Amino acid sequence: MTNVGILGIGSYAPEKVFTNFDFEKILDTSDEWIREMTGIEERRFAEDMETSDMAFYAAEEAIKNSGVAKEDIDFVIVATSTGEHKFPSVANMIQDRLGLNNIPSVDQLAACSGFIYGLATAEMFVKSGNYKNILVVGVDKLTEITDFKDRSTAVLFGDGAGAVVVGEVEEGFGIKSFELGSKGSGGKYLYGDREEGYIRMNGREVFKFAVRQMGESSVAVTEKAGLAKEDIDMLIPHQANIRIMNAARERMGLPYDKMSVTVNKYGNTSAASIPLSIDYEVKRNRIKPGDNIVLVGFGGGLTWGAVCLTWGTKKEDS
Repeated sequence: MTNVGILGIGSYAPEKVFTNFDFEKILDTSDEWIREMTGIEERRFAEDMETSDMAFYAAEEAIKNSGVAKEDIDFVIVATSTGEHKFPSVANMIQDRLGLNNIPSVDQLAACSGFIYGLATAEMFVKSGNYKNILVVGVDKLTEITDFKDRSTAVLFGDGAGAVVVGEVEEGFGIKSFELGSKGSGGKYLYGDREEGYIRMNGREVFKFAVRQMGESSVAVTEKAGLAKEDIDMLIPHQANIRIMNAARERMGLPYDKMSVTVNKYGNTSAASIPLSIDYEVKRNRIKPGDNIVLVGFGGGLTWGAVCLTWGTKKEDS
């Protein structure tokens, strides 16, 4: 069997920082309440750029870090809910901008779970033998669809992008297992309003769903990979809410320092959340070759997904 993993990673976060104190000036809220309820202290806003711009910057870095020549990328998958056009897709746009001529490119929509869906899709395409090096991008410009008069959701979201190149790795590395799922009957609890174009959420119902599903999926992919909870070196949950994240961590029986926490810096960046966090930890040397990692997310739909993988590409790296 072909072993498939992440060959390189990159990310992009816009320069503009919007803090909780900035929200105090426009909403009936407080820094203390936002931090206590969500764990968020600040987030990034993309003011003078589009979703495809952020995707392009993250993709360029991922390709550079992968060691794969641009001309050897043979498929582009972009997970996003906020493309600037109904069509062409963001994937079409960055395929052209990267100079990746005539290769397939497609957007996937699974909201905040989108990157996990893209990663699992890429693994299957590489294992099929039809494609070799696949660029997967998770990107969202949620400020485009945030109602800044709704204090229950306005404080949650930020903009950003993360990207990986997926390809063949040596035995012992790469993706060990994944799980994907959806529950369409729960879509009414978290959705993009058609008339106004804003995110609408029933926070209580989403919280209950996410706490249960994030924990169950994290355990499921660990067991499917043939690993024990003690074998996991890092849990990288979707950065939606620190209380939800901690519930998943506790279900895994992991200490706090084995969970990636970037929600305080970036807020909820939807499909960008998990790859942004992976890159953040890699750059700080908190993820090393040979480490076992669980990625887990949930999103509107309702959707969920999880992946268990061993970081690295070959034995001399570990």
